[in-house]
Amino acid sequence: MVDNIDVRQQALSCLLMNDPWQKAHETRALYEQIMKEGFHLNREQLDVPTVPGRPDKPDLVPPKALPRRRNNQQTGHATLIHAICHIEFNAINLALDATARFAEMPEAFYQDWMQVAYEEAHHFLLLDEHLQTMGFHYGDFPAHDGMWEMAQKTHHDPLTRMALVPRVLEARGLDVTPSMMNKLKNSGDIKAFDILTLILQEEIGHVTIGTRWFNYLCQQRGVDPFETFKTLLNTYFNGEIRGPFHTEARLDAGFTEQEMDLLESQAVYKKRG
Repeated sequence: MVDNIDVRQQALSCLLMNDPWQKAHETRALYEQIMKEGFHLNREQLDVPTVPGRPDKPDLVPPKALPRRRNNQQTGHATLIHAICHIEFNAINLALDATARFAEMPEAFYQDWMQVAYEEAHHFLLLDEHLQTMGFHYGDFPAHDGMWEMAQKTHHDPLTRMALVPRVLEARGLDVTPSMMNKLKNSGDIKAFDILTLILQEEIGHVTIGTRWFNYLCQQRGVDPFETFKTLLNTYFNGEIRGPFHTEARLDAGFTEQEMDLLESQAVYKKRG
């Protein structure tokens, strides 16, 4: 094993790429390379930008400015696939950013997040390929930047990042994916249903990785994980988290019963109508 790959610097190189397809393919190639050859860690603080490389399209707008999606045979269906594709593109950047930004973590941290980046890149490519069968590409519809806004708020601290990005924003995907799967299956889009089945399975693993490193950092700092998570929710989300929750998936991803009770006590449910 050569161990001559500077994994953080290479992750940064992928992070800076503007072309989504190049980023996805290069990220997957990097992970495959480090799995074959190993890697070494440069512990210097890298100059990681606050905003990752990304294309001119899609146009990024506030969430409330997005047009309402309707699951039909034309653009309503495509916009749903596009929205999921955009989430996966952001998830590639989030995993690469964690690898490049945080310099003092154990070696397993970087291998974990490069695995996440590898799998998120696969999700992105699958969804974009499916989108092309409808006559569209990633970038053809507007999207919002909510996930990256939280990433920027957590650039200063890996514990805060692990608590709030994998365990809040990405964990929300565990909650909403089953209903999207049902919608797509009922519309006859079995290919999209199959892709989301894979995504849900692998996202449980990604949230598990976030939980693992959140608990590790709490132990390193001598703080209680539950109380720390509760404080961070109150600080960054005003103690309000969108429900309902896919409890089984969250427990599989490392949430405790106590944490689920906390989330239920703070849940805000979207009003219908």
